[in-house]
Amino acid sequence: MKSLRRAGRLCAAMQVGFALGFVFVATGRGQEAAGFTEVTPNVLVFATRTGNVVALVGPDGALLIGTPSADSTERISSELAKRTKSPARYVLIAPEDPAHSEGDAGWGRRGAFVAMQEKTLERIGGHVMGAPKPPSEEFVKMGVDRPRVSFSEVMSFDLNGEAVHIVKQQPGYSDSDALVHFHLAKLVYWGEAFPGDGYPEIAFAQGGTLDGLLKTLGGWTDPGFHVVPARGEVTTGAGLKAFCDMIVTVRDRVRHSIDAGRTENQVIGEHPTAEFDAQWGHGRVPPDAFVHEIYRALKTDK
Repeated sequence: MKSLRRAGRLCAAMQVGFALGFVFVATGRGQEAAGFTEVTPNVLVFATRTGNVVALVGPDGALLIGTPSADSTERISSELAKRTKSPARYVLIAPEDPAHSEGDAGWGRRGAFVAMQEKTLERIGGHVMGAPKPPSEEFVKMGVDRPRVSFSEVMSFDLNGEAVHIVKQQPGYSDSDALVHFHLAKLVYWGEAFPGDGYPEIAFAQGGTLDGLLKTLGGWTDPGFHVVPARGEVTTGAGLKAFCDMIVTVRDRVRHSIDAGRTENQVIGEHPTAEFDAQWGHGRVPPDAFVHEIYRALKTDK
């Protein structure tokens, strides 16, 4: 009887996973309650109010990559202290809309080495020639600062027996997109290029492009990869492929309508995202806004 009950619970869990279209990383109850997922014994993914944060932890200290919120810093710091005695903390803040930025999330005042891609840092007032600008009123209220270090094309870390490379990509979400690759853990992260909780944003004002978005993500759809989205659950290359296939399907539908001479309002009225809205229509980018992005990108290409 117990075996049957266990089998029933397992089947139910599998059905939920498939319904959401993700393959979740197994984790203990205590870890879920603490707000993180353990991908490997030394690679964790913390969920914060502003986005996911990937943490590599071990005897060399901790490396954090993502978009941490200021109010998550104490919680994450406490968990790191349980897992490493080294005081070294390296924090790389991923590109995001400046309106959502929380600067260095308070890690700088804790003595961490905090960096950003140079174009992203420029958008919040850093990486300037001459005297630095004062922090924004929002940053002062939050008690955070800008990172003081930036990189242009590549940054790498050799820590805790892992090799991590951060490599700038061609513009997709923005012109400061970077691929983060944990080689041994087979884990990848792109920030807003793969939002995880909805349709992607193409930040045209920040140099984003549709073609660049698809090319950046398209080479990492092997099911063996752990894929960390900007927000939401950790998935695999198969989950990323489903996301890319969705974008291509909507793009092709919008292109067909453009070739047929339809206006933007007519294209939006055809609801080319309808079959995907249940899964992807509840994030920061509403369905109609996503269709507008695709329409604009295709018209610009022409």
